[in-house]
Amino acid sequence: MRDSCENQNSRHSKVLTSSLEQTVLILQQKMGKSTDFIIRELSTPLSSSPSIAVSYIAGLVDQQLLAKLMEALALQVTEGAPSIHIEAWLGSQLPVGNLKSLDTEEDVVSSILEGEVIIIVNGSIRVFAVGISGGAKRAIEEPSSQTVIRGPKEGFTEDIAINIALLRRRIKSPDLCIEPLRIGKYTQTKVYVSYIQGIADPEVVAEIMKRLNSIEIDSVLESGYIEEFIQDGGIGCFPTIYNTERPDSVAGGLLEGVVAIFVDGTPFVLLAPATFFRFFTSSEDYYERYDLSSFLRIIRLASFAVSLFLPALYIATTTFQQEMLPTTLLISLAAQRENIPLPALLEALIMELTFEVIREAGIRMPRAIGPAISIVGALVLGQAAVQAGLVSAAMVIVVSFTAISNFVIPSITMAGVVRLLRFVLMILAGSFGMYGILVGFVPILFRIVTAQSFGVPYFMTITPINKTNLKDLVIRAPWWLMKTRPKLIGDKNRHRQPVKSKPFAQQAMENKRDPLE
Repeated sequence: MRDSCENQNSRHSKVLTSSLEQTVLILQQKMGKSTDFIIRELSTPLSSSPSIAVSYIAGLVDQQLLAKLMEALALQVTEGAPSIHIEAWLGSQLPVGNLKSLDTEEDVVSSILEGEVIIIVNGSIRVFAVGISGGAKRAIEEPSSQTVIRGPKEGFTEDIAINIALLRRRIKSPDLCIEPLRIGKYTQTKVYVSYIQGIADPEVVAEIMKRLNSIEIDSVLESGYIEEFIQDGGIGCFPTIYNTERPDSVAGGLLEGVVAIFVDGTPFVLLAPATFFRFFTSSEDYYERYDLSSFLRIIRLASFAVSLFLPALYIATTTFQQEMLPTTLLISLAAQRENIPLPALLEALIMELTFEVIREAGIRMPRAIGPAISIVGALVLGQAAVQAGLVSAAMVIVVSFTAISNFVIPSITMAGVVRLLRFVLMILAGSFGMYGILVGFVPILFRIVTAQSFGVPYFMTITPINKTNLKDLVIRAPWWLMKTRPKLIGDKNRHRQPVKSKPFAQQAMENKRDPLE
């Protein structure tokens, strides 16, 4: 799409004239009656006609750098320098910003909308664009959706230039490639595709670029637009693209052969291809000890299973397969449900939907009172519902533990998919018991096993089995044992460490002695 757009623009672009007045008139017509579009003209003492015009959009440029630029230009004009001298001065001694020359109307308008300052010199067929963009920007803060105890506290912002700089600070290699795109007919949103040449698979990079170039849409306001256009699979499938707002997570992914997609205007960066187990890892797993990280990964996978199946199992066992419960537990549950007027399925659906409403209200309400309302609402409603005899205490425990288990999943996208599938399994369990759960579980498992993410098997390491990747799956091996990168596609540059090298910790373990001795 980018190439076609560029070809189309080249066919319809009009070359600028050497007349300053004509160029200013064209810009005024192009920009309409926008009050934030500023044009300032500078004239020499010996002539009333302007020799230089400066145009920009207020709020998109750095005011301090703009004042410095205007002061330097005014000095040149006051000294009566001819246009040829001013043009040469711009190319060699400009005091601020990056300079580039433009010669078409569309390029000039595009540069103004990007926050650049346009300098028009009378008698020159070229217009100069100075990159001193600025304006209000959010400072670098700790990510709100992916917090860690140990690790960097920096998070991406809405400025794509700052995000690329944060990545460059972590990967100081000339092999880090960043390819620019523009998507959106009206927004012309900047999209950068980043990967490490020699590590990322060229076929995957080519496929991602192909899908991005095929997008035709009026606007792109967030990376979610891009994700829905290029992801594999249809409606209701597991996510095949990972999103993060942590620079260290993006850097780690690039070093494993993953491709990152930056979108201007959002702190969330897309990583592709993504496998199933990628959604259960956290950046902190690689900063803590490997034994603790492995234990936490097991907890996350167990929480995934609990969040997906626990309500359905409770409904099936209390409605159809009571013989699967111990006698004491069965008597206790029967006593609790003796005066409950609703069937277990309807009871569970009401409780789950109530919790979803409380959760959504806590997110949308003002931050100062949102958490308090969520906690109080859950406690009051749960206790009142049990005392009123509408739901059983066991059901409140099941729904609460299920919700807490869902929050353990590091990826918000994966947690959202689990919440949707939970309702499907609950309805099947209330209709057919354990057989209904099995009927729902088989398509889910089949989907996970057969899905692909940009040509990479979604359930990689399990299907197909890869012994090397098992070192960083459920159990994370020590860093000195992970000598190779995870295998995605191909075997290009897979070695992190020399294969024959033995770090001191490994030698001490092989010799079965204390490393501090």
